[in-house]
Amino acid sequence: MGELAIDYCGEWYEPQEESVFDIGREGELEVDDNPYLHRKFLQIERQNGIWWLSNVGSMLSATVADVSGGMQAWVAPGSRIPLVFGQTRVVFTAGPTTYEFDVHLKTPAFRQDSPNKDGGGETTIGPVQFTDSQKALIVALAEPMLQRDGTGFTSIPSSAAAAKRLGWALTRFNRKLDNVCDKLDRVGVAGLRGGGGKLATNRRARLVEHAVTSQLITSEDLHLLDTMKGVDEG
Repeated sequence: MGELAIDYCGEWYEPQEESVFDIGREGELEVDDNPYLHRKFLQIERQNGIWWLSNVGSMLSATVADVSGGMQAWVAPGSRIPLVFGQTRVVFTAGPTTYEFDVHLKTPAFRQDSPNKDGGGETTIGPVQFTDSQKALIVALAEPMLQRDGTGFTSIPSSAAAAKRLGWALTRFNRKLDNVCDKLDRVGVAGLRGGGGKLATNRRARLVEHAVTSQLITSEDLHLLDTMKGVDEG
């Protein structure tokens, strides 16, 4: 394996130091023939001894995190981020589909340790606290991604499907979704503000991307789908 390698759906790609590696509908990594995905969306290249991930698209953004969940960034169109960890996870959504691939660096500049977790009834991310029912809502949206083993792609459930999974009325689900997104937006999580049906899919996708890559939720939380089913915390 070279200095940098990409794992997507169990297939490995090795960008070369002297060239630009394109990711999208076309390029060295052809992600998917998805009309919502840019022809060229992301690029990886080495400049002055540093590997960079650049967003060269015009509409889509990507969530980038180290696998411990300790660092996360939102890479908007026109921006870029250095790849400095031994393993970096890249997640993005195009239309109804969410994609995930891992970038492995042989000689990382930084190492992140896994954050400590506790088993209390509330989850705290910085100053934000979530009740079990709020976490269950996030888990319901992220269930396909949490159940997947390895990198690849999944579809995020609609609000109606996630509400049905929890045995909740859609109005209750949407109210709690607003509350969860408002909490995260207030502490600086980008991509969650907005209203109306046009933005609903993007907001759900961004919530799932953030929650999974930051390890706000993990596969160990899937039990909440049963324990919180039909439960009303008010």
